[in-house]
Amino acid sequence: MTFTRADLLATAERSPAAASARDRNAWVGLFTPNGTVEDPVGSRPHRGTAAIGRFYDTFIGPRDITFHRDVDIVVGTTVIRDGQLEVTMASALTLRVPVYIRYDLQDEAGQLKIAALSAFWELPAMVGQFLRGGIRAVPAGLGLSQLLLTNQGPAGTLGFLSGLGGMGGGGKRLFARFLDDACGGDEVGMRRRLAGQAHITSGDDLQLSAADLLRHLSGARWRKLIGSGHAVVAATERAGQRSVILAEVGSEPAALKRIRVFSDAG
Repeated sequence: MTFTRADLLATAERSPAAASARDRNAWVGLFTPNGTVEDPVGSRPHRGTAAIGRFYDTFIGPRDITFHRDVDIVVGTTVIRDGQLEVTMASALTLRVPVYIRYDLQDEAGQLKIAALSAFWELPAMVGQFLRGGIRAVPAGLGLSQLLLTNQGPAGTLGFLSGLGGMGGGGKRLFARFLDDACGGDEVGMRRRLAGQAHITSGDDLQLSAADLLRHLSGARWRKLIGSGHAVVAATERAGQRSVILAEVGSEPAALKRIRVFSDAG
């Protein structure tokens, strides 16, 4: 079955709509039986209907969550949403979390379902907001800790906290310098940040050369840099065309080993 861009966007939109309505059955029912949630990217993924239900019970159901959309990009059956999460932890404590959310969709008996949800946001920054809440954050923190241990168990709690790791600030600085060079049209500087066999694609599959990437980024402006796990994500805009760039950072020495460009004209 062929699905339109509007179909794909409508499916992605059902996720924040169900979360905002606190409709557990609707939210969990959006996923394929073997679907995954990695939220944030870098933490341990939740696989399958039962695990996704426990994820909902831990992180979504007990609180008010609103997604503020900036831009949506559709490439193939992938939707990338650039926006901000507004999470009300308690009456006097609301967190605002910049995020990119990737939805990988697939046809399930003629109906679009989410095969994978990947949320790129910075857990350390969210924890910092939480701590700045001071005494107001204590009840919410205790409540979240109890839900984590009850629904995820000790191993799941550690799996969530693994999202605090990742590449550190060095990967973000590397990608920022790369974007400065590429957007400024500096091919030599841009190539210096790439690993020797860096894999560059439009979406996941369409091969691009470094020269293709430079043509796409030269003259653009970039913003909203997020490091999540071993991925770094940023948004770019040039002449009204907006893109989201996903990069994977390798080490020893640090270099960009994988770059995906998501851009559409919708």
